[in-house]
Amino acid sequence: MEDGNMLLQPGRSVGFMTLGCSLHEVLTTVKAEVKAYPRFQLYHDDLHPISTPIQIVLPDNGLRLQFDGPDQRLRLIEVLDFVKAKLAYKDIEVFKPGDGGTLGGPSGPRFRHIYDKLLGPTYGGEYVPPKSDDPNARGTYNLSYPGIAFNFPVQHSAYSSKKDFISLLSSSATGPATSMAVFSGESWQKARGTLFTAIPPNPRSLALVGGKGREGGPDEIDLVKVHGEGRIELTRRTSPPFWIILSETTPQDLIMELGAPDSIYRKNDHRLSIHKDRRTSDASDLSPGGLTPDDLDSDHGSAIRSDNDDAADDEDWEDSSSAALEAQEREVAAAEHFYNYYHHGFDILISQPTQISPPSPTAERKESDLYPTPTAAQPLNHLTATKIIFHGNVPGSYQFNRHRRSRWTLEHVPSTTYRDPSTPRCNSGIFREVKGCI
Repeated sequence: MEDGNMLLQPGRSVGFMTLGCSLHEVLTTVKAEVKAYPRFQLYHDDLHPISTPIQIVLPDNGLRLQFDGPDQRLRLIEVLDFVKAKLAYKDIEVFKPGDGGTLGGPSGPRFRHIYDKLLGPTYGGEYVPPKSDDPNARGTYNLSYPGIAFNFPVQHSAYSSKKDFISLLSSSATGPATSMAVFSGESWQKARGTLFTAIPPNPRSLALVGGKGREGGPDEIDLVKVHGEGRIELTRRTSPPFWIILSETTPQDLIMELGAPDSIYRKNDHRLSIHKDRRTSDASDLSPGGLTPDDLDSDHGSAIRSDNDDAADDEDWEDSSSAALEAQEREVAAAEHFYNYYHHGFDILISQPTQISPPSPTAERKESDLYPTPTAAQPLNHLTATKIIFHGNVPGSYQFNRHRRSRWTLEHVPSTTYRDPSTPRCNSGIFREVKGCI
């Protein structure tokens, strides 16, 4: 086996590209490995970007990858050029240039190489006749194994349903394979009907491929269920659900359950403070230690005060209170930051606890819910998760592929439409249906 060959695992992967991986994971890896994957082409339906399949074509590698639209997970790996793909299965090359190709025609492995050396015996496949009536036209014979299938061009005049497929594919009427597909299923005939809807057997994250679990990173989030009143349930692939309670869940809880964030974005960058107006800050720094000796003279303290003096003092007190409040607001803003979880598909705002949103009008409410207790004052160093931003990773959008697609449902909305994560949805459509419940 030559160096640089990609490892082929039927029903599972080609190289690092594993069935079930997220579009975000695959595309991020392809962009990072420029030498291995010099170019890529992304195709999607502009009118239905989240309900139709998405394709990534690697022209220099002879590959085409197909992802489902709603979940954006890899469903099909196609080899369109065996010369560029350079594949190996159990230390045996799938195709060596010059072994099976014809001059001026496509090059690929012959049936006997696949049947005798590579994969072994299998059942007969499916023949698709040509659309043309030309006597020299060629049909396509699909030979399928568990998790992998090959397409062979066959002269239509030589095909007969009574003829043994081994004899047919071994004859001169059949050319070398023109393409190959890696999929999840017993055979191509059985798998193609549910290719984009069946539950993938592998996780979205490459770090979790192979059942590494906690060793490879935190468990992935399968679905987010928004229950209202600040309660968010994160259902995971293998671990029990993790609940985020807004204004209660701490950053330590998030790191323990979700892992360290991919990045942290601070809302108030102190490096920009030089550009801010310092007058209010200077006013808040007044203290007895900053007064002059004349300000502390006893004659000033024993002077008879007028109504104007009292009014001036009130204004000074209000100015000082306002300055102190502004200083506190700046301190709170300086502490606020986002935990960016690109591989989970959401961002979490870490800030001081806030008032929890009221329950849905359609939900059962207790009498105590009608008179919510105000949030108690918390020290500035007491930070919690107060907001979550979910990302759809819509192809063609400005922030495409920054996060993986996050799937969520609204459990507290009286509509089954938003309790089905497979239903494509947009923000405007959601608002039209739920605005009557707000």
